[in-house]
Amino acid sequence: MAKKKTDEAVAEAATTPIEPAGGEEKKSRSPKAKAPKAESEATPPVAPSVAPAPAATSASTKKKGQQPGKPPQKGKKLLNRLKNDQQKIAKAGIVPLKQAIGLLKQIKRAKFDETVEVHMSLGIDTTQSDQMIRGSVPLPHGLGKVKRVVVFCQGDNVAKAKEAGADFAGGDELVEKVQKEGWLDFDVALATQEMMGKVSRLGKVLGPRGLMPTPKAGTVVTAGQDVAQAVREQKAGKVEYRSDKGGNVHAGVGKISFDEDKIAANVVAFVEQIRAAKPAGIKGNYVKSITLAATMTPGIPVTM
Repeated sequence: MAKKKTDEAVAEAATTPIEPAGGEEKKSRSPKAKAPKAESEATPPVAPSVAPAPAATSASTKKKGQQPGKPPQKGKKLLNRLKNDQQKIAKAGIVPLKQAIGLLKQIKRAKFDETVEVHMSLGIDTTQSDQMIRGSVPLPHGLGKVKRVVVFCQGDNVAKAKEAGADFAGGDELVEKVQKEGWLDFDVALATQEMMGKVSRLGKVLGPRGLMPTPKAGTVVTAGQDVAQAVREQKAGKVEYRSDKGGNVHAGVGKISFDEDKIAANVVAFVEQIRAAKPAGIKGNYVKSITLAATMTPGIPVTM
């Protein structure tokens, strides 16, 4: 009987599934349930990323076209206008002076009174000092703007200069005013030959601004010249010119509001002066091309 009971107990134990103890089950489950909580406590809270404000982006794009050396973009209307003007000029080709002035007035687009400019390409060697072109020429109808003229002179020439229309005239007191105070409220400076020894001290102040009197520019009045006449020429519209490194000469010759005949007379006077200033050592073609333009217009090739 005892053996039978033992066999039944063994069989019952084999068929019955083994279940883990309650304490062990809780012990094995507790780490899994608490694991996410432990991770959340260990990891510090991350601040939400802030998107950049749209205003800053628009400001940066707005400033992009205002960077130095980068002009603002042109609109479609302006681009079409410029394209049409270029086509007109290309279709006309090289034209006589009167026709070029008429075409220049047609393509004018600025609201202000533009300056008419002459650009001449010369066949000179800029590396040779004797082939540099520099001087001045009085225009018959002026430039259309008022120049402030100062005259460094002494004695009777002070009264003559003021009677002729000089804005300022004087000797040592004006030299001292420029030298010590940096006074530069003038557009043209004239000086008599006797005053050049004192005016030469102002080279560092007047030279970089193109105001230093020089014989080549016609702003030094010699002993045989009349001070009053020199002042009247400057007031009427005397233009200084100087060739650049590329062998070109540029000058303003009036305003686009001038009559066509006045513009033509000023252009002819300037071109003839440049032709008369041809250096002796130049061989071949001296004047390569002449171009007429205004402040805000394309250039028009001219034959003269």
